[in-house]
Amino acid sequence: MSTVAADKCKWREEGGGEAAAGRCLAFLETVGIEVDWLGDREQQLLDGLAIVEGRLLIDPDTPVWPSDLLHEGGHIAVADPEIRPKLGPIEADPTDEMMAIAWSYAAARHCDIGLEQLFHTGGYRDDAINLRTAFATGQHIGAPMLGYYGMCADLPTAIEQGVPSYPGMIRWLR
Repeated sequence: MSTVAADKCKWREEGGGEAAAGRCLAFLETVGIEVDWLGDREQQLLDGLAIVEGRLLIDPDTPVWPSDLLHEGGHIAVADPEIRPKLGPIEADPTDEMMAIAWSYAAARHCDIGLEQLFHTGGYRDDAINLRTAFATGQHIGAPMLGYYGMCADLPTAIEQGVPSYPGMIRWLR
């Protein structure tokens, strides 16, 4: 599905570099989120990334944090399936942002991306340290909303239903 290869792009080394990006790209492909090349006409959401028609697009010449693939992929994953194919560019919405943060944390755990790489100081509107602290101490911001859509479960629900508890996911796409 994905045409993007990690070795064809520039990555922020402090974010894990090409190795972390390769894990993130493979994961996104596995869960059904298409990653493709960013053209000259698409408006970039972050430096080097855009969401257009439900696809995550990357500029190979702009150094990108590998974990930003997961966060932006999270926006696609939590979108209403009816609008997902038309999604992009993302408009600021606190609920969607919290769900994308929770989704990206679960994805980062799956991809072996650390909290400092996921919630890097280059993003998150100067709230990266607070997000690191919250998730490190079990305050999973946005996870209840993922649970509302049947994507994950809290521990009591997981035990009752025999499904993984967050940050494990029941399903990756809403």
